Amino acid sequence: MADDLTTNAQALVAPGRGVLAADESTATIGKRFASVGVESTEENRRAYRDTLFTTPGLAEAISGVIMYDETIRQSTSDGTPFPELLKSLGIQAGIKVDTGAKDLAKAPGEKITEGLDGLRERIAEYVELGATFAKWRAVITIAEGGLPSRYCIETNAHALARYAALCQEGGLVPIVEPEVLMDGDHSIERCFEVTELTQHLVFDALAAQRVSFEEMVLKPNMVISGKGNDRQAGVEEVAEQTLRCLRRTVPAAVPGIAFLSGGQSAEVATEHLNAMNTMGPHPWVLTFSYGRALQDAALEAWKGEASNREASQHALSEAARANSDATSGSYRSAA
Repeated sequence: MADDLTTNAQALVAPGRGVLAADESTATIGKRFASVGVESTEENRRAYRDTLFTTPGLAEAISGVIMYDETIRQSTSDGTPFPELLKSLGIQAGIKVDTGAKDLAKAPGEKITEGLDGLRERIAEYVELGATFAKWRAVITIAEGGLPSRYCIETNAHALARYAALCQEGGLVPIVEPEVLMDGDHSIERCFEVTELTQHLVFDALAAQRVSFEEMVLKPNMVISGKGNDRQAGVEEVAEQTLRCLRRTVPAAVPGIAFLSGGQSAEVATEHLNAMNTMGPHPWVLTFSYGRALQDAALEAWKGEASNREASQHALSEAARANSDATSGSYRSAA
């Protein structure tokens, strides 16, 4: 099984390929649908994911798809289960296994991600359904009053490590996602400081809980200015600071780093990834695990209409291809 996990982890970050995050909860996808005037019914959610997953040539740029519990149990219009469809295309099926961020006890303004109860049994079920990897997202907030607290970071690091260990035990590659949010008015220097500490504590916890670094993928934020900061760091600075942070914190044994977009625009997220890959070589593959940055244009084109299926797939294909190029530093903006 260890060989399988290593192989699957390496395949998720194979050259020119990244991960499509399509694991929005029912509540989150409902908000996205509302933005384009689509009712969030189970059939509409299935039809939208069906549109995405059957995009022609998707496997050229996408190595894996992260799904929500509802989605991994759904099928294409001809009755093929989504995990089976993806496998036939050479794309790995992934599953979000956390149950969301909740208020952290005795830590106003901070969150802890829950979902460890019953996780071993859920992992076994997801493996039966065809999943080969999983994802767990921790949320770290930078705010006034010294936030985040070390207590918050350590608690989330411990949960991430427990999740990762259970995944590897059960046969899933864990994507470990400690996200330092870009919400707020903090500087890029403050983001660097918090991201560095977070990643140090996460890898300390992973090591303490016997997680194999060769059998996991890291999904971090980029080191970036807070949305509300007057000085927005440029593409080169974000790339340089993100790489400096990663070199200080991420063991070379980790096969790949698949960045989250974290609310960046599709174009900016691609530019940042591209810039980092022009600054190599690196000890690990640098790729993407984007949600909105891959899906926004596709959702806007789809609008719940079957007649828009081809246009939606074209939009996803273009976004995936752009980020595939960015993994080799060969992306060129159309602007």
